[in-house]
Amino acid sequence: MRNWLGGLLLCLLSLPAAAQGILILGDSISAAFGLEISDGWVSLLQSRLQAQNSSVPVHNASVSGDTTAGGLARLPSLLTRHEPDLVVIELGGNDGLRGLPTDKMQQNLAAMVQQSRQAGAEVAILGMRIPPNYGVRYTSAFEQVFRDVAEQQQVALVPFVLEGVAGQSALMQSDGVHPNVQGQPGILENAWPVIDAWLARQPAAGEGED
Repeated sequence: MRNWLGGLLLCLLSLPAAAQGILILGDSISAAFGLEISDGWVSLLQSRLQAQNSSVPVHNASVSGDTTAGGLARLPSLLTRHEPDLVVIELGGNDGLRGLPTDKMQQNLAAMVQQSRQAGAEVAILGMRIPPNYGVRYTSAFEQVFRDVAEQQQVALVPFVLEGVAGQSALMQSDGVHPNVQGQPGILENAWPVIDAWLARQPAAGEGED
């Protein structure tokens, strides 16, 4: 009996560690605002991973209306709960729409990157743009924040996650701000390269075993 238990323990210890998955920390763009959650790009991401026979789970911690300050406040408990291997930050849009200071937004994003890394996760940032009516100076400073954080923190960046979606009436809801069902695949396609690059760096099951 003792030998059997010992053998079982050795087998369990030799198994590769299961991926803790991907944490999406976003706002209404990732929370599928105005849609069924199953129609959102994050759910489409999970479906794509499953279609590729990937067991990596996706944890969607996105909240409509959230800012970088809100995300920063929520992040510690999310890191503890999910222990993600990759944190995808899709925040900042509401900071811009509210005209919040870009320097504070930059500090918040950098802090989220650092906290995620301290928890053992890689990080990717999905950038955003705001309408030109906020003025050239502010809109330029807003967009620069994402580039600066990505460069300074050395993390992957999608400059504009709504590229090819925003401004296309057939892909947007009537508010002109949130993508509709038809626009969700476009968001996934924009976000996919940084996620796929992370997946490619993950060890295959059993890799490293004798």
